[in-house]
Amino acid sequence: MSCVRVCLDLTSFYIPVYLVRLDERDKKLVILAGVETEVIIEQNGNWRFL
Repeated sequence: MSCVRVCLDLTSFYIPVYLVRLDERDKKLVILAGVETEVIIEQNGNWRFL
């Protein structure tokens, strides 16, 4: 659910979402958006910008 919410928030600010990928090594979702925006979503639903 966090993935959908983060993607919705990004597109609300007209930031395009280019890639949503599961990192198999540590089971985190990686979202690449806009020019330099990277969001990491952990298994427990917490997310952070890099």
